Amino acid sequence: MNIIVCGSLVPDPLQTLEPITGPTGPALKNEMMLPSWLDPWAGHALYEASNLAAKNPGSKVYLVSLGPKAKLQQVMMTVAQKVPFELIALDGSAGGFTDAAETAAAIAEAISAIPGLDLNNTLIFGGWESASRGAGATMQIVGERLGITDQFEGVDSLEIQADGSLKIMERVEGGKHQISVCTAPPAVLGWATGNLPEPRNNPQVGMANMRGIMPSLQKAKPSPVTTGDIAFASVSLPSQTRTTQVVKDVPPDQIAAELVAWIRG
Repeated sequence: MNIIVCGSLVPDPLQTLEPITGPTGPALKNEMMLPSWLDPWAGHALYEASNLAAKNPGSKVYLVSLGPKAKLQQVMMTVAQKVPFELIALDGSAGGFTDAAETAAAIAEAISAIPGLDLNNTLIFGGWESASRGAGATMQIVGERLGITDQFEGVDSLEIQADGSLKIMERVEGGKHQISVCTAPPAVLGWATGNLPEPRNNPQVGMANMRGIMPSLQKAKPSPVTTGDIAFASVSLPSQTRTTQVVKDVPPDQIAAELVAWIRG
């Protein structure tokens, strides 16, 4: 079985992210200077893929990642130590303002170009959402472009049963899950948080991965994704509102009543 994980980069959330309007459209201030990390949604998908591959000998995990080549190299130095995978790098923007359709087209094209890939024995993993490209549509479009119509979003668990079918648990409204059975691959799974912790760093896995990662980065195909036909009138940080009132000797009931009135208002 082939398991292909689609995942990009996001800025470190501990940094200050300030949106600006640049010459090519909206962007983040000093975006190329911000430290980056693998999108946490895609991270869950990658760890689940590795766990599934370990349980099914002969399986192979690919990571298809679209982002600036220099940033990809920086992030892969750490991600490579987590789980074994083969990187397929695409050199393009990883910004949160890019068009989901263009992003999906580039990813689908890269997947189709994997030598000897049998899509009928392949699972496509990715994040249900994204910390940067939060459109929630990228994985669906990737699947449609590859002709894969069995798609599951908000996945928390995947179990391969004795007959080879896939038992999939998806999140639905009200804190409940929907359990579906897919008879066989191919299928697209957009992962939520899954059930696995982040793996520990393993230098041996990292060294093995880097033998393939560096050549992949050197031949990364340019993929100039843009904002497409989307027009942004402006980009700015949300305004912060803070109203503080200092009072003394007020009964608790009155404070509670004022809080309720403020919430309702």
